[in-house]
Amino acid sequence: MLKKQETKKKEKVEKDSKKISQEEFEKKVLELSKEGLTSEKIGEKLRREGIHPSEYGKKISKILKERGSYASPDLKNVEAKLERVKRHSEKNKQDKRAMREKERVFSQLRKLKMYYKAA
Repeated sequence: MLKKQETKKKEKVEKDSKKISQEEFEKKVLELSKEGLTSEKIGEKLRREGIHPSEYGKKISKILKERGSYASPDLKNVEAKLERVKRHSEKNKQDKRAMREKERVFSQLRKLKMYYKAA
């Protein structure tokens, strides 16, 4: 068995970060939003490609708000969850817990919609 000193440390491999212009960055963000991605998912996808949004000094959500294509990720996530629960409860009519969950998620969605309307 190797001693602590003899073990090799794994070095972190840094990805090469691509530097693109501010206009290209905004264009890329808008492209990804048209595909239906939320601002969080856009950031993840850009980081995987080696483009770091923090280098451009503008948040992704702010870019989307300026261009008018911003949709609240909270709202999108709750709508998706409601859709999944609805599909499940349609298949499994005897599942009382799923029916209760559907009501709970629907209520949560209604509250979020009221919140974003007021804000």
